[in-house]
Amino acid sequence: MLKELYIKNLAVISEAVIPFTDSFNVFTGETGAGKSILINGINAVLGQRTSKDIVRSGCDKAVITALFTDLSPKAEEKLDELGISHEEHEISVTREIMADGGSVARINSHTATVSALREIGELLVNIHGQHDNQALLAPERHIDILDGYGGLEDMIADYRKSFVSLQEVSRRLKRLAAEERERAGREELIRMKIKEIGQADIEDGEDELLEAEYKKAINVYDISQALSQAYNVIDGDEDSSGIGEMLDGIIEALSPFSEMIGSLPELIGRLKTIRVELSDISSELIRENDSIDADPAHIAEISERIDVLRELKKKYGPALSDVLDAYNTALAEAEKIEGSSEEIKETAREREKLLAEVSEKAKALSAARAKAGERFVSQIEEELAFLDMPNVKLAVSQTTGKLTGSGMDSVEFLISANKGEALKPLSKIASGGELSRIMLALKNVIADKDDIHTLIFDEIDTGVSGRAAQKIGIKLREVSSARQVLCVTHLAQMAAMADNHLLIEKKTENGRTFTTVRTLAEEERKYEIARIMVGDSITDAALKNAEEMLGIR
Repeated sequence: MLKELYIKNLAVISEAVIPFTDSFNVFTGETGAGKSILINGINAVLGQRTSKDIVRSGCDKAVITALFTDLSPKAEEKLDELGISHEEHEISVTREIMADGGSVARINSHTATVSALREIGELLVNIHGQHDNQALLAPERHIDILDGYGGLEDMIADYRKSFVSLQEVSRRLKRLAAEERERAGREELIRMKIKEIGQADIEDGEDELLEAEYKKAINVYDISQALSQAYNVIDGDEDSSGIGEMLDGIIEALSPFSEMIGSLPELIGRLKTIRVELSDISSELIRENDSIDADPAHIAEISERIDVLRELKKKYGPALSDVLDAYNTALAEAEKIEGSSEEIKETAREREKLLAEVSEKAKALSAARAKAGERFVSQIEEELAFLDMPNVKLAVSQTTGKLTGSGMDSVEFLISANKGEALKPLSKIASGGELSRIMLALKNVIADKDDIHTLIFDEIDTGVSGRAAQKIGIKLREVSSARQVLCVTHLAQMAAMADNHLLIEKKTENGRTFTTVRTLAEEERKYEIARIMVGDSITDAALKNAEEMLGIR
């Protein structure tokens, strides 16, 4: 709970030390005395956004320090998580707001981030103000209120875990489907490439061999003529002797003189070698000439094959080896495409499984909300009856639709303020006073759903007076039996119910305004309550009335 609040140089408050009891604490004071400043100070120390404008004029900084005791297990768990000590179940939280706009946060005198203050603050204090009433008017907030009341946090966390998985798988499936559409077009091109190159049945280096063969084929006549001419020169023809015959004559003419001339045998031997070589060459020339194919059909076939290879090299080359590489790559890509199709099927099966799981969890969550809604309505109506709203009927409109991060439900609170009136959206018919009492009823019924020890009510008395105000005071006192309650009020009926009454006073000294906060003794409380009722002209009757109100406690 909030044990003590220290404030220095916060707006019109020069310096104040404010002690609190663990039950019902109330702030009163004249309009403009600075009651809202206290709430701003508490918000600041809880890590909420602040403005440099709240620093007292002429001062370098404002300082707010709060002492919290009897920390809840959740608060201590968060402190442990943040590495902050909490001896004897208490901590001191300080926020300094600089006049230049900066701020410093400390927990137990150790520097902390503002976000750490906020995380801790959410587990220490629950502040109810006009923005909470606005939450009641916002249908989109009703589902959170119902879930909090029903204690469905674990179910929602489990559902959302599955829902997030479903979203991730759905996004993956959508991406795979888009890629599949792209691949479908690419697959067609790949299949055409495989078919085109595969049908050609090419071999590496085939183009060079064909080019050589083609060149030979189209020059077959000239080649044959040259081969024949060379053969005739060596072996002769019908009209003349060839080189071979001439060499035979030379060898025959020289042989008789081989013994007479010492070098002649060697020369004759060399001539014989040449003759043998010429004979071999002559035979090769005949064979080559006989092997030449002058078939025009064969030449056309070679030419057509060369054209096929040239076209493939033009599309996939430049070399024939590049065409073969393109073919092998296409085969590999085709296998991958087949694999991706299987991945889509597997992902689709996974999505169907998750969709069924999420749907079941959403149904279970919806059923739990329906049961919580029944209890919620019953308890709220009971609370409202006590708060002088006996004819109010409340209902939880729960409709189902598509799956979202919160389940499949849309929730809205409906109300009938008077007998015989149809149920309508809360935002359409509830007045400010009704909203304040509905919120108080709500705070009371969910008080045991969390372990936040301190509840602060700012302007809970908006739009109410008389008996209703007294009932609100009684209810706040009832809530304070299990929680520390701090309340800023303008109503005597509520102030009289408090255990600890704090007066906020504004004074002017030496041309400057000062606000002080002090705890009232019992006799002082009587005068303050009388002042709230009749103003500064306090009568004996007003004092008597105030005394009676204090006696009701």
